[in-house]
Amino acid sequence: MREVVLDTETTGFDPETGDRIVEIGAVELQGHIATGKTYHQYINPERSMPDEAFQVHGLGDDFLRDKPKFAEVGKSFLEFIGDAKLVIHNAAFDIKFLNAELKWMGLPQIPWDQAIDTLEIARKRFPGSPASLDALCRRFNIDNSERTLHGALLDSEILAEVYLELIGGRQPDFGLSTAGADASGPGGTEWTPRPRPKPLKPRLSEQEAAAHTDFVAKLGDDALWLKS
Repeated sequence: MREVVLDTETTGFDPETGDRIVEIGAVELQGHIATGKTYHQYINPERSMPDEAFQVHGLGDDFLRDKPKFAEVGKSFLEFIGDAKLVIHNAAFDIKFLNAELKWMGLPQIPWDQAIDTLEIARKRFPGSPASLDALCRRFNIDNSERTLHGALLDSEILAEVYLELIGGRQPDFGLSTAGADASGPGGTEWTPRPRPKPLKPRLSEQEAAAHTDFVAKLGDDALWLKS
């Protein structure tokens, strides 16, 4: 199962009043495990940056001036996410902005049911408790010390860890059941255990081994250890 953990930074709160996306960050998960594949893009919003937004993410006009416009990266972004589920904290905000930008380009909209909202999951799991990304990092003891400002890629990486905790821990699919398990190894071949290149050193001391031998000798010829 492919999922994409995603975050955006913007110039404000409403694309219908002229606000735009200025950064997209995304992290790919495969079977709830990070693959190391990411998407990260700064975007020229084609407008000035309000001071309130600059205080949140630190992306100013001078920095964004030479960055590509959304119209130049929209198709590559859609190609990256494909039909994967999008894991987003407060998904309504990001999907609203992404769909506005895609609509202005004449590109397909992202279906609302493609998103998994971690904010909604957190509120259901911990009703009445703070559910911000920082609060969830504190709850799950996830290091977010580098998050001095909001940044789309860093926030996506942190959110990926939070998401795995919200759905049941770092190995949510781990279980004792073998039903449906794929026992194939690399190349699709059936996996079988191989001997260790170097045998493990005996954990018994010489004294313990000698004591065991003496003990078995006292049990007679029918001792179980003598029949192997």
